[in-house]
Amino acid sequence: MTTAPPESRDRIYRSPLALIGGSLLLVIIGWLGIDAVVSGTGRTPWLALAVLILVVPLVIAFTLRPAVFANDDRMRIRNPFRVIVVPWGQVEMFRSGYSNEVFVESGTKYQLWAIPVSLRGRKKAARQTARQAARPSDARRSGRGLGLFGGGMQADGFGGRTPVPEGPTRAETDKIMDELREILEARGKAKTSQGEVSVRWAYEIMGPAVAGAVLLAILVAVG
Repeated sequence: MTTAPPESRDRIYRSPLALIGGSLLLVIIGWLGIDAVVSGTGRTPWLALAVLILVVPLVIAFTLRPAVFANDDRMRIRNPFRVIVVPWGQVEMFRSGYSNEVFVESGTKYQLWAIPVSLRGRKKAARQTARQAARPSDARRSGRGLGLFGGGMQADGFGGRTPVPEGPTRAETDKIMDELREILEARGKAKTSQGEVSVRWAYEIMGPAVAGAVLLAILVAVG
């Protein structure tokens, strides 16, 4: 009797800023909404309850929920309203523009909500790369060549030395996309990485949000 090899552990990618922002929003919405439900008069408690049922799932969907789970066999993309499981053998390419996306063999595109593109981060990385490229020439002009600090080292501003990063500096989300591309290159043709793409709708998010929207619409219509 043969046993299947154990599944590799997932690497989990999420947006720290989205987690922090979503948690703060939920605290504020919960505080205001519960206060209106408890202390409100007339139709206010019902309106506040409807808004809570509508808004809370949406905040969770767009901030706390998105995540990308990647192991040696497949990538699971948890977006606001869907969960997409993509075996590496089905991935055609990754694209990073104004958003990070994965294309599968069928031509379908899925956005990676948990790995947002940071244009500010890219600009910061480009400035750091430019400074790194300028350091050798600056050092030669000032008479402080690499011989002072040793090859591949730079002053850290406190009398010590730190290694000079090799290659251009990359934004954090671009580093994550590079890592996913490396996994794809290594595991794309593996037997355990084959299969079909599956998509599941997140009814646990959509159901409460729709119920809240219907209740809010009824309360507004009734007046």
